[in-house]
Amino acid sequence: MRLTGTPSWLSAKRRGQKASSADGQTDGPARLWSVGGGKGGIGKSFLVANLATVAARSGRQVIVIDADLGGANLHTCLGVRPVERVNLSDFLEHRIEDLEKAALDTPIPGLRLIAGTLGHTGTAEATQEQRVELLARVRELSADLVILDLAAGMDRACIDFFLEADESVLVTTPEPTAVENAYSFLRAAFFRRLADAMRTSPVRDLVREAMNTRNDRGIRSPADLLEQIEQIDADECARFREMLEQFRPRLIVNQVRNAEEVKMGF
Repeated sequence: MRLTGTPSWLSAKRRGQKASSADGQTDGPARLWSVGGGKGGIGKSFLVANLATVAARSGRQVIVIDADLGGANLHTCLGVRPVERVNLSDFLEHRIEDLEKAALDTPIPGLRLIAGTLGHTGTAEATQEQRVELLARVRELSADLVILDLAAGMDRACIDFFLEADESVLVTTPEPTAVENAYSFLRAAFFRRLADAMRTSPVRDLVREAMNTRNDRGIRSPADLLEQIEQIDADECARFREMLEQFRPRLIVNQVRNAEEVKMGF
């Protein structure tokens, strides 16, 4: 995969975002993208490195964060050796209070890296409190764009970061295991958002039941769930439809080799 030029979704003007000033300072909160995937080896870090490079070369101030606390490798893609330097775990474990201080320069002007944890023997997943704190501090970073390179899989931290981003990108490859895991990731993310949005809804129990793939009602897809909700509460059905429209992650099928594999994305 090779990225050339500037994708239309990098446009600050289209998104209403302020560009960097001449001295490199930015105005307003950083825009947040997250890149996730159901399994390892599908090219997430490679994609993040390329997206970040394109954005930086277009004049944006960019920070990439390797949010994989168990198998960080984004630094390798960017030519950075973070050994014995500050990284994300230093912030999560309060060894540094300012997330900005963990941002390392890369060989690409305008692009900095907050490295993941290397050689760390502690937990490989941030707590709920750490995730909330991290997301709040990410928005305060001195950057136009922050890209989170998420760990492989669909643990709670990955799904939370995926859903909280302004743009969420799911990466897969044409391999059957990757496709299956990508579907599971999307399903988990969708039902997580739905459950949060309908926490006080009269159909919340139905939503929780639908999250179980073996539910007795035969709900196997969002369309099935929509039909069930419509029978119970028309107003909630309308809210559910709106929720469906708002859930629009982007999908990238990486490492395609022929036209049939390209069609898989559609």
